[in-house]
Amino acid sequence: MMGSVPAQWLPHWEAGYLRTACLTVLVAVVVQLVVRFIRALLWRRYMLKVLAPFPGNPTHWLFGHMREVRPDETGFTIVPQWAAKFKFAFPIWIGLFRVVLSLVHPDYIKEIVNSPEPKDRVSYAWLKPWIGDGLLVSEGQKWFRNRRLLTPGFHFDVLKPYVKVFSECTNIMLDRWADLTPGTPVEMFHYASAMTLDSLMRCALSVHSNCQQDSGGSPYIRAVYIYLTKCVVDRGRYPPFHMPLIFHLSPTGFRFRKECKTAHDFSDEVIRKRRAELQQKCNQNNTVINSSREGGKKRYLDFLDILLQARDEDGKGLSEREIRDEVDTFMFEGHDTTASGVSWIFYNLAKHAACQDRCRAEVDNVLQGRAEVKWEDLSKLPYTTMCIKESLRMHSPVPGVTRLTTQPHTFPDGRSIPAGVSVSIGVHSLHHNIHVWGDNVMEFDPERFSPENSKGRSSHAFIPFSAGSRNCIGQHFAMNELKVAVALTLQRYRLELDETRPPYRVARLITRTRDGLWLKVYPRGADN
Repeated sequence: MMGSVPAQWLPHWEAGYLRTACLTVLVAVVVQLVVRFIRALLWRRYMLKVLAPFPGNPTHWLFGHMREVRPDETGFTIVPQWAAKFKFAFPIWIGLFRVVLSLVHPDYIKEIVNSPEPKDRVSYAWLKPWIGDGLLVSEGQKWFRNRRLLTPGFHFDVLKPYVKVFSECTNIMLDRWADLTPGTPVEMFHYASAMTLDSLMRCALSVHSNCQQDSGGSPYIRAVYIYLTKCVVDRGRYPPFHMPLIFHLSPTGFRFRKECKTAHDFSDEVIRKRRAELQQKCNQNNTVINSSREGGKKRYLDFLDILLQARDEDGKGLSEREIRDEVDTFMFEGHDTTASGVSWIFYNLAKHAACQDRCRAEVDNVLQGRAEVKWEDLSKLPYTTMCIKESLRMHSPVPGVTRLTTQPHTFPDGRSIPAGVSVSIGVHSLHHNIHVWGDNVMEFDPERFSPENSKGRSSHAFIPFSAGSRNCIGQHFAMNELKVAVALTLQRYRLELDETRPPYRVARLITRTRDGLWLKVYPRGADN
């Protein structure tokens, strides 16, 4: 019994117990690491066998292709060269144990996107603390339910009145430029991000944020643009960060959690305000608002209204977490990708003055001096639309997406992959594949998208908004906004390159630049 043990023995007994306990824990950890390492080696051996029919560039024994496939100008340049070399697909090793098969040809991409394959769980899991389990990340029955639920929010009848909002928000941005000295370099992402966030919140969330007039800049934009997207990319590039504990304890993990809270607080406030407004209307009308007549016109529910009032077959609505997940997802996808598209279109038109002049002439002919684009104007801008598409090809806002095969796939040339393979839909590589677009693939040529030149081209050759059942639900929303932004900008300004600050591309989930995208803006009629 313990009562009979001499007091001077207790410290020795306790010390021995602690040593044994620590040694046991250490052995358990080492054994677990060894087991995981052996499993990883076996997985690597299996994947080498599976992907043997798909030759690729030589790999470093430890880093794989990480030194070449970097989220910067080097990666943007090298990967299209591999597409030219291997034509259809090639493996990309991320370190020693992780590999994705990069698909860079329409015939291969079509096979995957036309099947119900889910997003790659490893890569997209890193987004979940930020955007939750929304449409971008979710899969299975939940994805089908929410996709079906939200699709009415992007019906053409819903999109029509948004064109006026796009005009208002674009003109706010252009009015801010009017206060600048002609020829002042302007950082496009800064202005475009505020403009697209403003229009998104007005259209989809029924919120007038005045974020464009905020001299300090939107905390939400800073969180997304500067920190969150970079943290996710950094986590993907550094294998130690793949382990949740290491990432959680790192400065990058701390910053990621801090900025996630900023984004979530912003979304929660938007949802709270709109819920209160809807509740007030319901109390006044003693009914649930589905669609109403306002001024003799039918008012359709916007994106957030649908989320707040949605009910499934059993009458059950979405949870608070589900609503926020979808709002966080759409706010990121709906403003950041469009801001990238707007910025790069302005850059390409500034770089190619003849194309800019031709677009401007087309815009002047259609608008006839009006400061607002109307719905029917959008179909009367064929050359401007061609330039927008060519810019989206040259600088796709989303460089790529990944899928995880859940069933075997056989490609048109007879090669196949089993279930369990991570595949990358290499949007940037596809759009710069000489086997698809010809030898002048690196040139800005809007005529690629003329009706004559588009004949016979695969429907999966140009996929800036992805393709298949999991394509971008808001692609028509985005294209309409791009057309309005380009038309009104060219009506009022001439754009020129700032030769002192050439862009250096970086991938932050979205195609951006390291030091901003700077262009000189001149009011129409101003001398250079």
